[in-house]
Amino acid sequence: MTTVTPAPAGVSLEDLLAAKELRARRQTDWLTQFTQPLISLTLVTPGPVKDSVAWRQVMRAALQQAEVMLLQHGWPVLKHQVFWLPTGAEAFWCVEHYAPEVKAATVELEHSHALGRLWDFDVICPQAGVVGRRSLDNASRRCLVCDGPAHACARSRKHPLSEVMLKVEALIDGWHRTL
Repeated sequence: MTTVTPAPAGVSLEDLLAAKELRARRQTDWLTQFTQPLISLTLVTPGPVKDSVAWRQVMRAALQQAEVMLLQHGWPVLKHQVFWLPTGAEAFWCVEHYAPEVKAATVELEHSHALGRLWDFDVICPQAGVVGRRSLDNASRRCLVCDGPAHACARSRKHPLSEVMLKVEALIDGWHRTL
């Protein structure tokens, strides 16, 4: 069984906020430098532990699937970089293609792969900003536990962390069984 349950040590809220600020600065820098859409990938990692063997496997699967998707579509990648951080892995691709189509393809990845619910692909257009699921007539992310709107469950802390972690572990274990 995969274990991604919180270990005694994890990252602090301050660390997470600093990492989010740094990611936003990097995104702005890339958008300014390339003036092309940016794919920003992070993982949905509930709990204080954001970097582990299991999370790195989840990230590697997401990276592989994203590369396959980009190759299949023939979209030119101007730059790609992966950041392996204690606050969680992040990856960027600067893609020379129409942002809404890129977003539609990343949403399809999230929906079609066994680990897709643990992947968070943001697509940012240098002119229009973040391309959201709603702009594509897609429903918002669903909760891992009850399938309700994820943002509402997370904000209200509707489910205990232990219950969320069990769902995450089940997703990862299910994926491992298919390998």
